[in-house]
Amino acid sequence: MGMAQMKKSPQAFRTISEVAEALDIPAHVLRFWESRFPQLRPMKSSGGRRYYRPDDVDLLRGIRDLLYHDGMTIKGVQKIFREQGQKAVAERGRRLDAQTNSGKRTEAEALWDESDLVDDLEAGADDGAAATDAPADPSPGERRALITDAITRLESVRSRILRDLDD
Repeated sequence: MGMAQMKKSPQAFRTISEVAEALDIPAHVLRFWESRFPQLRPMKSSGGRRYYRPDDVDLLRGIRDLLYHDGMTIKGVQKIFREQGQKAVAERGRRLDAQTNSGKRTEAEALWDESDLVDDLEAGADDGAAATDAPADPSPGERRALITDAITRLESVRSRILRDLDD
């Protein structure tokens, strides 16, 4: 982004690239999350361009924190939606935004522990369950979802490491 950007109102709609940059998540991951979380419903123009409302961004921030900070899987976050509801996830995102903007949340707190990912992959856990509770032979679709989730989380860690090296 070579040009200086005008500051948008907090209530303004955001494009997928603006949200991706603000949340440090690749745009393709945001589109993937839409396919896994029906609660994510950005407005779409007639040409298919996505426009995210402030509530959508809060929801994405909450999902990102559950996946990357708490080390949950997609299925685990889907369970949170079922058990606690969309408002709980969005409220988590709003609290994180308030903490980040007030400087209370450090970069170290924003990073999830990589050991959670290793534990998930070794156990094959889908929602924090013990390895013995994991399906013995996941379907190809479940395997694809687990691998995609792991790749997404690893890409996030990689981008943070590269950003830290540039600093």
